[in-house]
Amino acid sequence: MPRTGRPKAELVLTAQEREELTRWSRRHSSAQALALRSRIILGCAEGADNKTVAARLGCAENTVGKWRRRFVAHRLDGLSDEPRPGGPRTISVEQVEDVIVATLESTPPNATHWTRSKMAERTGLSKTTIGKIWHDFGLKPHRVDHFKLSTDPLFIDKLYDVVGLYLNPPEAAVVLCVDEKSQVQALQRSQPAFPMMPGMPERRTHDYVRHGTTTLFAAMNVADGTVISSLHPRHRAVEFKKFLTKIDTEVPEGLDIHLICDNYGTHKHPIIKTWLADHPRVTLHFTPTYSSWLNLVERFFGYVTADLLQRSDHRSVQALEADIRTWVKAWNTNPKTFVWTKTTDQILGSLGRLIQRIGNSEH
Repeated sequence: MPRTGRPKAELVLTAQEREELTRWSRRHSSAQALALRSRIILGCAEGADNKTVAARLGCAENTVGKWRRRFVAHRLDGLSDEPRPGGPRTISVEQVEDVIVATLESTPPNATHWTRSKMAERTGLSKTTIGKIWHDFGLKPHRVDHFKLSTDPLFIDKLYDVVGLYLNPPEAAVVLCVDEKSQVQALQRSQPAFPMMPGMPERRTHDYVRHGTTTLFAAMNVADGTVISSLHPRHRAVEFKKFLTKIDTEVPEGLDIHLICDNYGTHKHPIIKTWLADHPRVTLHFTPTYSSWLNLVERFFGYVTADLLQRSDHRSVQALEADIRTWVKAWNTNPKTFVWTKTTDQILGSLGRLIQRIGNSEH
């Protein structure tokens, strides 16, 4: 005797149910799951078996059987998703406020800053929840930035001078940001590095052998990002004078030269003052003390460090200097221009707010 399978419950639709299912089945851009279930019920109501309906709609036969049974038992309400066990955990506004206030105004016992695990232990919330609250409110207790306010009595005058050169450079002149990157070490790693592989970063030994140092003098053109550079074993006034001479030689005649540099003693040495007196087209402009952020060449040194020096492996100062020259030459073929945008008033406003915050934190 052939198997007839499990008898199916009779599925008969009312006019209202058929109308509602037909409307649901025509959804094309939303509620696609409900549209499929509606088509399944309409197909079954025509008298087709589960296998035929599944083949027609391109779904599994078990899927047809599931929603057929659900409709027979609960009618239209049976086509909605069943509530899942448990409900989403809700965090009250008071709990969020407590986490934020504690993060900003307190520290954990025997620690300098909060971690997710310590805050979770304090509040009873999960570490994931603590992390999400911190992310949503831009709180990063694990990070700290450093600053030092300038004590230069001529801070405002120097600030206006330097920022004025960035935003309104003089005509028939070139503005160069000048500084030295001293004590650049030629380091030879004690063992060869393991190359990067999928799932594994490059590995290097932490110890090395020192083979001497050099100093990179750099003058970056604010207008186009090109750099005049020189390498010397030391960074005394004598070497700085040689670098100034190189700048004077490479900058075309007829252009005034404005050099932005810091307050390092060699920049104000009598040798330099004498040289400047003999070269009237060159003018030095000094940034305020503790304000290296005003000198754009520092950003250039950051690229040198990240691209070349951070993972360097050199067995001699000569090899190191050769690589630096090659790197600077490549930089000048496609220089990057750093554009200064903040006015002096905007900078003073930011510093004023910072000083006010520091004053409030001391009370």
